[in-house]
Amino acid sequence: MSAAAASALAFLSPGPGAAAKSPMEPGTVAAGATIEQRDGWDVATAFGDPEAERALCASSVGFADVSHLGKLELQGDISAITGHDLELGRALRADGAWWCPYSAERAVVLCESGDTAALRDRLTASAAGADGLASVIDTTTSQGAMTIVGPLARETFARFTAIDLRSTVTPVHAFRPGSVARTGGAILCEAPDRYLMLFGAALGQYVWTLVADAAGHLGGGPVGVDALNPLDAAAPPAANDPPAAGDGSRPEAPDA
Repeated sequence: MSAAAASALAFLSPGPGAAAKSPMEPGTVAAGATIEQRDGWDVATAFGDPEAERALCASSVGFADVSHLGKLELQGDISAITGHDLELGRALRADGAWWCPYSAERAVVLCESGDTAALRDRLTASAAGADGLASVIDTTTSQGAMTIVGPLARETFARFTAIDLRSTVTPVHAFRPGSVARTGGAILCEAPDRYLMLFGAALGQYVWTLVADAAGHLGGGPVGVDALNPLDAAAPPAANDPPAAGDGSRPEAPDA
């Protein structure tokens, strides 16, 4: 049995003193967001009336900054570390978190910000007991995250990614790593017409501006996290869900 190496870069997590800030906060503040502190993070909770924001998500498209979500990158024997048999291309919703495999030896776990520390510690202990090299790295502050939701969500994505989000290709719980906004990222289909996008934090303001422009042309706009329905309340995927006009099969436009 080879020795296992487990590392948790806790310094990448927000400390107990100051609130952590999203890489998209300049954009949310400029758009008029109400910022509240939650679990050590400054979070954009609303941009106006939450009911109006929910109506926007139901009729067009809304996008929310959810960079405060915990993000733990795992490497090694993923099944041994997590206790779950993950299927490539598909995320598992379990224990209040998303378990998203990039490969048989790499995955990312997404959880509520208040659960990050406990889950990181549990997985670190599990990795220490796994065969071979294993690591658990807290990448919460090094990755941005955005939820895009609504009947025009796929049309919005089609303006900046070539990832095919038609329901026949990317059904509910599908996890699709790839290029988003010409940079490495990933898209998780959390529920019908609801997607979670991951990307590098350094590009946070760029991604916010890009999505705001794409959604704005479709009658959409920013929404706070309070406008998002709990995932446990999400409806199951509809049978024979037809592809939306302008789905993600469109190639990215060339640089000007």
